Amino acid sequence: MTTIARDRTAAQIEIAGGIDTHQDTHTAAVVDSTGRPLAARQFPAKATGYRQLLTWLHGFGIILVVGIEGTGAYGAGLARHLASEGISMVEVDRPDRKARRFAGKSDPLDAQAAARAALAGVRTGHPKTRDGQVEALRNLRVARRSAVDQRADCLRRIKTLVVTAPETLREKLRSLPDSRLLATCAAFRPDISQASDPTQATRIALRSLARRHADLTTEITDLDALIEPVVKKTNPRLLDLNGVGPDVAGQLLVTAGQNSDRLRSEAAFAMLCGVAPIPASSGKTHRHRLNRGGDRQANAAIYRIVLCRMRWDPRTRAYVKRRTSEGLSKKDIIRCLKRLIAREIYYVLRTPTPTTDPTIAA
Repeated sequence: MTTIARDRTAAQIEIAGGIDTHQDTHTAAVVDSTGRPLAARQFPAKATGYRQLLTWLHGFGIILVVGIEGTGAYGAGLARHLASEGISMVEVDRPDRKARRFAGKSDPLDAQAAARAALAGVRTGHPKTRDGQVEALRNLRVARRSAVDQRADCLRRIKTLVVTAPETLREKLRSLPDSRLLATCAAFRPDISQASDPTQATRIALRSLARRHADLTTEITDLDALIEPVVKKTNPRLLDLNGVGPDVAGQLLVTAGQNSDRLRSEAAFAMLCGVAPIPASSGKTHRHRLNRGGDRQANAAIYRIVLCRMRWDPRTRAYVKRRTSEGLSKKDIIRCLKRLIAREIYYVLRTPTPTTDPTIAA
């Protein structure tokens, strides 16, 4: 077949692409509209590789959809490139374990599975866009989260050292509250030349950890000062909700993504946050079980909203009182509140922020 005839035939074929992403390479596969594999090829995970991959896909026909595994990690760059070229794409889950046991495991097989999943619309979702204010917010929150974890670890290690410290030092520090303990340890003046002595070594270690804790606190404060204006600029109405501060709002915005319209319904958002009860009925038994999936950080953010409202919000307190009289436990009431609050947050996230630019308003 001549090149012209082959190109003419390819232009009439509808195909779907699937991509298995890795750190250095991406493996792409093409299937036709019936799911039959046509070809597979590996490309470098860089800008030139993205262009080569898209050109290669176009050579097989009309691209219906491209399924990518890992758009939030190794596939982020490729997803941005395909979005800029107007290619319809979805994020697919990794292949089913049972299918892998029977069919084997390789990059081309995973790419074919991604293409078929995208074509069938099974276990797929619209990927987040990675080029807006929410992406900037996510990056700032990554640094903040790391600093918070390290600061908590510093305090744990200080308390562990106090437990095993020499008796004179332990008696001095064991009963101090956290703030005084940190201040006392940071003010130590140990003899560096006697680092081989257990007492002096303990004082050196305690001072180092306490000062690191103070530095991390300063870093967190600086990041908070950057995060709050970004949250207000992205969705100020979120901060107007009872119990929602910059930290909680930032997590919810990151979970929803810049393109929050990808969330089909408030039930889908509740499932994303892990607050939607899972049906577990069989025969005459009708019940639901706790949802342990979803974004656990978003789940924790909604949980903090619930705790705040249970203490300070009159409507929530009245709801808790009514549900308690109906026989629900505190855990069950919290689960109900998390589901209701997820519904409220969803509509705030989906509501466009009103612009203050007079030219755009006109």
